[in-house]
Amino acid sequence: MTWSIIATWNFSIDGVKAAAEFVAKGGKSLDAVEMAAKYVEDDPAADTIGYGGIPNLEGEVELDAAIMNGEDLSIGAVMGVKGYKNPISIARKVLTDSPHNILIGQGAEEFAARNGFEKTILLTDESIRKWLDAKKQLAEISKENKGCNKANHDIYGHDTVGIVALDTFGKMASGTSTSGLAMKHKGRVGDSPLVGSGFYVDNYIGGAAATGVGEDIMKGCICFYAVQLMKEGYSPQEAAELAVKKIHDRLFEKNGKVGNIAIVCADNKGNFGGAANHEGFEYAAASDKTLPTIYKVKPVI
Repeated sequence: MTWSIIATWNFSIDGVKAAAEFVAKGGKSLDAVEMAAKYVEDDPAADTIGYGGIPNLEGEVELDAAIMNGEDLSIGAVMGVKGYKNPISIARKVLTDSPHNILIGQGAEEFAARNGFEKTILLTDESIRKWLDAKKQLAEISKENKGCNKANHDIYGHDTVGIVALDTFGKMASGTSTSGLAMKHKGRVGDSPLVGSGFYVDNYIGGAAATGVGEDIMKGCICFYAVQLMKEGYSPQEAAELAVKKIHDRLFEKNGKVGNIAIVCADNKGNFGGAANHEGFEYAAASDKTLPTIYKVKPVI
């Protein structure tokens, strides 16, 4: 039976392996997406996601996550959650047990508490060290610019785990989880929990998930666009490349610069692909035809 799973970045490989084994034995795509995301959320070495994520300017870890069901297009998302290391599971609970699509901040945290999620400390010794180092860098940059701080947050990290899964029943799901831009302003939300920008999936076509600088990614609703390209007949690889190139070119035309943008795509036939506008992007994927593998992406720009 046909199945596949794809996730952004090489740090997702263990989650992809576990989810691949799960769907190969008949597991459902929504469960596979949540499973893969939790592997990364629980890994403190992935310092832009979940436990151990680099804090915001105030020293707090704020988490965003979303999950989408390709069967009925239902969505669950949470934004700015503090004190819970698996926001993907809270987002899933929003999808299944809430009349709303999105809950934010304190409301999301109270929802999590009512539904039995346990609070925890998200900071680690390493994330605190990185935060202190970043604070020093920001202070030096601010001094050099005479108080005008326009530091490039790319140097601190902004990676998202974004996942698309197809199960043996032909059902698809997608999801994302991130701590967002390191050293971000309190309350900042990027593309990751925004439907159409950070993620999208439709059983009739396929799905996509993005990672990079959300402030640029959300300007093009890149994931919805990539899914529409697959609907028009483009392969997942072609759709990923075209979607990244279109938004990059449009933003560069007007601004002369573009932040990091990357995307992974999968269709409802088990095919997958990924693209980026920068060096260094990798993704992990597996299917009924391919073993779990990390793929290196050549920039399309």
